[in-house]
Amino acid sequence: MARLSPVIAPSILSANFARLGEDVAKVVAAGADWIHVDVMDNHYVPNLTIGPMVCEAIQPYAGAAMLDVHLMVEPVDALVQPFAAAGAGLISFHPEASRHVDRTLALIREQGCQTGLVFNPATPLAWLEHVLDKLDLVMLMSVNPGFGGQSFIG
Repeated sequence: MARLSPVIAPSILSANFARLGEDVAKVVAAGADWIHVDVMDNHYVPNLTIGPMVCEAIQPYAGAAMLDVHLMVEPVDALVQPFAAAGAGLISFHPEASRHVDRTLALIREQGCQTGLVFNPATPLAWLEHVLDKLDLVMLMSVNPGFGGQSFIG
C-alpha cells in the first residue's frame, strides 16, 4: 500500500481578495502544497464566490502549488471544462450535485485533472462503493458547505 503524506491546502476564502495574488504567493512561500479554491454558486449552497477568471488570475502566483478546485455548484458538469482551462489541477464536487457521478468523474479526468468527491456531514459514504477506484481525493466536510470560517459540527 502506498504511503500517504499530508497535504497543506489553504483556502483562498481566508485571503484578502484585494490582494489575492500576493496572499496566494505568501502561502506558497510558507509551504502550501495546494491552493484550495472554494467555488459556490448560490444555488447548491447559499453563498456566491468566484469563477474561472479568478482561478486563471491566481495561477501565476501559485507557482508549483496545485489549484484544488472544490465545486459547490449545481449542475457540476457545466463548470468542469472552464475551471480545467483556468488551471485547476484537481476538481472535486459533491455527489448530490451531479446527475451521474461516474460521468462527471470521467469528464474531469478527460480535462487532464485529478478527481475528488466531497461528502457533507450527512451524505452517505455509499457513493464510494461505486467510484472509489476513480478518485484521487475523498474530502469529508466537518461543516455544512456554504460559508468559510464555520465551527466544526460536533
